[in-house]
Amino acid sequence: MEVSKKTINDYTVELEINLGWKDLESDFEASLKRFGKKIKMPGFRPGKTPKSLLIKQFKPNIEAQFMEENFQKYYSLALKQENIIPVNKAEISDVKFQTQGEFYFKAKFEIEPTFQLPKLKSNSLKVQRTSYVHDQTDIDDAINQLLKSKATISTIDEGAEEGDYLVCNLQKLDDSGVPIIGKRFEKQYLRVGNGSFTDDQKDKLIGLKRDQSARITLPLEKEGKKAEYDLTVIHIEREVLPKLDKAFINSINPKINTLEELTVDVENKIKENFNERSANAYERDLSDALINKVNPPFSPSMVSNYLDNLVEDVKKRNNGEPLDEQKVKDHYRSTAERNVKWYSIRNKLIEDNDFNISSNAVDAEIDKFIKASPNSKSEINKFYKKPSNRKRVEDDLQERKIIDYLEQFARVKDVKVSTKDLRESKNEG
Repeated sequence: MEVSKKTINDYTVELEINLGWKDLESDFEASLKRFGKKIKMPGFRPGKTPKSLLIKQFKPNIEAQFMEENFQKYYSLALKQENIIPVNKAEISDVKFQTQGEFYFKAKFEIEPTFQLPKLKSNSLKVQRTSYVHDQTDIDDAINQLLKSKATISTIDEGAEEGDYLVCNLQKLDDSGVPIIGKRFEKQYLRVGNGSFTDDQKDKLIGLKRDQSARITLPLEKEGKKAEYDLTVIHIEREVLPKLDKAFINSINPKINTLEELTVDVENKIKENFNERSANAYERDLSDALINKVNPPFSPSMVSNYLDNLVEDVKKRNNGEPLDEQKVKDHYRSTAERNVKWYSIRNKLIEDNDFNISSNAVDAEIDKFIKASPNSKSEINKFYKKPSNRKRVEDDLQERKIIDYLEQFARVKDVKVSTKDLRESKNEG
């Protein structure tokens, strides 16, 4: 088999594959035998028709079947011979074959591009590292969320307050205020203000009691318009928070007993969360700085494969709801291109710097998890027996090595951000 390789661009390769009859004969004979078993000719049992007669009468069909059965085999052999791994399905062209002659075809496909990393120097990568400064509001909000996690719902008789839920019947009205037949919605839940879509109607809802009515304006679903409704209260439900006492504190963490201890515990968790957020953003900034510096070529097919997989994930999360696949792909295309570039750079860093992780290193990391949670030893061991879970540990360790390596070339700008500013920005958004 003769194989000629042609490089079209950074990510596209075309192979010319040519096989002589000596390379083809045994495969052709096997294909001819299979073809003969499917043919019924007068005077011959299936599979017993002479080869010469089969070829004389069905030559084009036999040659077509042979090519269809063997394209992949010869293409795979050519890839192996040239040590090439494609990232998409090949485009086959210029096919030529004749019995007792040569089999020639071209296969064009994409590969992961090869490139060289630039020589990095000190301060080559400009990055930002953010430190978050939390305040008492963060602590109060966190404790309030803990209270809400243990809240109960009670039906009340007094008038509704902001934050209460109205269980009510809604009757849609036309422009003249006449009820529209077939547009009555029973046992609907409406929250009174407190950030819900009834915020601009809350003055009409506050104070309402069982069996009382009000006329309100609500948005029409998916239409961006509003409509008038007559609302009649069935009953009112209120979220009742538990007392912030020892029993509640123990239910959150049996090891702590006082509000002061709870506050310290909550504040430590807030610090941990913001530190993790800062570390993730810093590492992302570091990798982005290297991506911008290298700007490696990438295969469009790798981006397409990434987006196809992402769409499948979104479909699963949507539970069968209609999905505009192209809109999803357009939205995430820049992210896909970024991640494909980083994938290539990451692999090159591992290759150039021997950042491979040994099985012993993975075991040592799992042992750390066990020491941190000794009561869960059996569950942890069982979890990491699964190869895909061990691979995650290996990838994390590799990522640490890569980040540690890149940090020596980083010029870091340290920035402090107040969580108050984050809250205000979120509210404005």
